[in-house]
Amino acid sequence: MAETVVAKDETRLRLDLGYDGSGFSGWARQPGRRTVQETVEIALGRLLRLDSPAALTVAGRTDAGVHARGQVAHVDVPAANWAAVAATAMRGLAGLLPPDVRVHTVAPAPPGFDARFSALWRRYTYRICDDPAAADPLRRADTLWHRRALDIGPMNQAAQACLGEHDFCAYCRRREGASTVRRLIRLDWARRDGVVVAGVVADAFCHNMVRALVGALLAVGDGRRPVSWPGEVLAAGVRDPAVHVAPPHGLCLEEVGYPADAELARRAEATRRRREAPAGPGRG
Repeated sequence: MAETVVAKDETRLRLDLGYDGSGFSGWARQPGRRTVQETVEIALGRLLRLDSPAALTVAGRTDAGVHARGQVAHVDVPAANWAAVAATAMRGLAGLLPPDVRVHTVAPAPPGFDARFSALWRRYTYRICDDPAAADPLRRADTLWHRRALDIGPMNQAAQACLGEHDFCAYCRRREGASTVRRLIRLDWARRDGVVVAGVVADAFCHNMVRALVGALLAVGDGRRPVSWPGEVLAAGVRDPAVHVAPPHGLCLEEVGYPADAELARRAEATRRRREAPAGPGRG
């Protein structure tokens, strides 16, 4: 079984972090753009006094404007540099990072840990306010204000057709050579203090997948589309221009789940294998 190899003179660190995505062009480094990855890498480089920033590997690459409360990343750094700052690392990072991103914990990772490939699932939420009088101006940066009233009963009914393992090519932006087969574990809606909140869990997500699913279910909830429509789009296996991708600011990565330490390397190896589509688009 192949396993991620960390050099003897290096330490793999696990970072748990959160950020307000409003001021970032997403997670991944982009020339001339402010990104979460580059911001954290620069801070780590200064903390550890590295000659060049160490490259972070992240559990989920969030898009521009998407928030995170439970993002996870790993980075391999010289063991001696980490040892020199380990006792004061959290205070040091707090002083080096801007207020819209915070590392909650940083510590040596267990053997076999890979922030991306060892993950079992990712959990997102999406917040929507459909009552103009109840819209909270203080939460406008993380809550979509929807002009039409939503009925979450049909939304939950429609979501059932999307659960399980499917080829989600109809709900994502394709990337060359990348599989669009995913296992959707949970997709449901609830009202909390006047806000409609989606809970979405999958083993992994394609680009724009959560926001496209939210957009399709919004059309059901406000009566523009029948309950059967999201499932029909999934089964068709092609992008439907009628599916509007929901805005990014309502979306937040809440949590990433991992197996027990003894299973981390095995999970990473299994995830690296390219997943093949089920027999026919949309079948799970």
